[in-house]
Amino acid sequence: MIEETKMQLSIIIVNYNSRSLIEQCLVSINKALFGINTEVIIVDNNSNDGGKEYLPPKFADVKFIFNIENVGFAKACNQGFKISSGTYILFLNPDTILPETCLTDCISFFETHADAGAIGVRMLNDKGIFLKESKRGLPSPSTSFYKLFGLAAVFPGSKTFAKYYLGHLPEKENNPVEILSGAFMMIRREVFEKAKGFDEDFFMYGEDIDLSLRITQLGYKNYYLGKISVTHSKGGSTTYNYKRVRDFYDAMKLFVKKHHGKKPALYLLFLQAGISFRKMLAMIGLFFR
Repeated sequence: MIEETKMQLSIIIVNYNSRSLIEQCLVSINKALFGINTEVIIVDNNSNDGGKEYLPPKFADVKFIFNIENVGFAKACNQGFKISSGTYILFLNPDTILPETCLTDCISFFETHADAGAIGVRMLNDKGIFLKESKRGLPSPSTSFYKLFGLAAVFPGSKTFAKYYLGHLPEKENNPVEILSGAFMMIRREVFEKAKGFDEDFFMYGEDIDLSLRITQLGYKNYYLGKISVTHSKGGSTTYNYKRVRDFYDAMKLFVKKHHGKKPALYLLFLQAGISFRKMLAMIGLFFR
């Protein structure tokens, strides 16, 4: 009897109207496998771009879940995880392009760092510009205050004022960080199970911050690997509009309520007011754009 090869890696991609982008992503994944026993799972949130008819015949080895409604990012990720079997799980955005050694390098890092619960990488946009959300600090009240009121922008390299994006840490070095981006987040299966997956109260935005925090609360570390770069065409499946602004800042309020709900009422009121203020500025900015 031949023993079945153990699945090393499950790649879960949540798709929404990103047919052309996800095709490029899948091609880059195929080039990056290098003998890794991998399964790719795409959870489609009721796209209307023809992907349901176009993608399955073109990528016969990919597992597809087609939802009849948009259930949000967190819930769709959990759906994909339920049918996965990999030792490591990579949650990946459809608007990403992976370099050829990316996956093997990440798995090697896990195998040599027993304390690693999750891994993120250096992300660049399609113009090669570093995306600061690749590594972030925990959005504590003080950190959020410095970000919301512009001090992080004024002092981008400060360990105190720029903690939101960890501006004091070099972008091309490996370091443990507090928060990773859901656009590329590789997690040990056992850690994701212990954390009980993504919190589905977050529809879109904030779920990666919440999960990163809960991973560290379990005693593991989140590592940012600055020596590995991926391309992330940010916002490939979403349009920057009033709904996106609203969803983002509502997610921030939900995070504050969940993780800072026991703080003094005046403290919370001040923080929520700051989020609302930034939301208002973003809305005004959209109007003038």
